[in-house]
Amino acid sequence: MFALPLGADGAALCPLPPWQAEEFLAHMDRGREFIGRFNGLPDVVTDLASSRAFLEAYAAKEAADAGLIRAIRLDGVLVGAVILRQMDVPQGTAEAGCWLEPAAVGRGLVTRAARTLIDWAIRERGVHRVEWWVSAGNAPSIAVARRLGMRKEAVLRGSHPHRGERHDEEIWAVLAPEWPAAAPATGRA
Repeated sequence: MFALPLGADGAALCPLPPWQAEEFLAHMDRGREFIGRFNGLPDVVTDLASSRAFLEAYAAKEAADAGLIRAIRLDGVLVGAVILRQMDVPQGTAEAGCWLEPAAVGRGLVTRAARTLIDWAIRERGVHRVEWWVSAGNAPSIAVARRLGMRKEAVLRGSHPHRGERHDEEIWAVLAPEWPAAAPATGRA
């Protein structure tokens, strides 16, 4: 398997192709409630067919140069992922996102993985603006945006319905000219 090390702790960033749908579903089952506090993914990936469909959608996005997904693995175990949910290279924009299961929290994995993914989008694909959309109540994800050197640009009040409740959503972003100061080159995603 191809893997990009994220440090000396056994963490790596790896492709997450559709043939890994069973493993992806098991990962989602381990973190379903924790991930689902602010992310709708556990409500979408509920069985093997939906797991495969989700990964196939990202494979199609990557083939179309319109997004991608990368697994975060710790000692070979799938514990989370980072995504470019949307990527419009001609317009120079992308939206990054992430999730982790509870056993992997607190190790800096998302920050390292997101830094690598954003660095690739900016340096390799020429993206000018990378956004990070986050529920205003998701303090850990907001902390990642800050560590990545992003700036909070907006709060969309009551804009995001999730599990029967409306949430405020914050938009954080970093621009390519700001990026070298925010993070050193880290390699390819």
